[in-house]
Amino acid sequence: MVGKWLLRGMLAGVVAGLVTFAFGRVVGEPQVDQAISFEQKMDAAKGEPAEPELVSRPTQAGLGLLTGVMVYGAAVGGLFSMVMAYAYGRVGRIDARGLSALLALIAFVVIVVVPGLKYPANPPSVGDPETIGMRTGLYFTMLAMSIAAAVFASRIRLATIARLGNWNATIAGCVAYVVIISVIELSLPVINEVPSAFPAVVLWKFRIAALGMQVVMWTTIGLLFGALVARSVKEQGFVRGLSSPVRL
Repeated sequence: MVGKWLLRGMLAGVVAGLVTFAFGRVVGEPQVDQAISFEQKMDAAKGEPAEPELVSRPTQAGLGLLTGVMVYGAAVGGLFSMVMAYAYGRVGRIDARGLSALLALIAFVVIVVVPGLKYPANPPSVGDPETIGMRTGLYFTMLAMSIAAAVFASRIRLATIARLGNWNATIAGCVAYVVIISVIELSLPVINEVPSAFPAVVLWKFRIAALGMQVVMWTTIGLLFGALVARSVKEQGFVRGLSSPVRL
């Protein structure tokens, strides 16, 4: 049955990718166009020639964006289904829909919000090309540490649940996560390469659009996958608390 859950997760991810593409096309791409226009004006003011366009802008905003979010959605949906299969029956008496929504919320915070607070998304023309490797490495370091901290916090919750109870153990795990992340974010270097003349409104709208795309992606996956799995559980029946769903 894990294989069927994987297929459902990838299906939910593909649908989420389509919805995210529509959102990004309408909300995000206009901000990218403005950022590119700013970059072109700055190059022209410096007397620098325009860089050759390897991929046309319509292709980037259309097929390129669609391909990216579809592949990302399918991969995330598949991984999400595996986490769901493991967690189902292990985190209390919560049904499939509720668990799927809860895991999507946790994943959104751990994978998107926390790394983004330290290293937010930037539009074109923001950032020194010579530091892209360092910036990428720091972002993925923050991402990996956020995931590791979340796993450690969940271990704390499990270790203290018998003594503190479910609610207090959950609070203890959350506090541990916040403390660890705070120390990590204060320890990692700050990167601020936004040009002084770059429009603040464009930067703000771009980052809101990037965050909005992630909200759409994770919300769709969490709700749709939960609905698909809940129907499967209801129709076929499963034993909870095992490493994978088992048909009765």
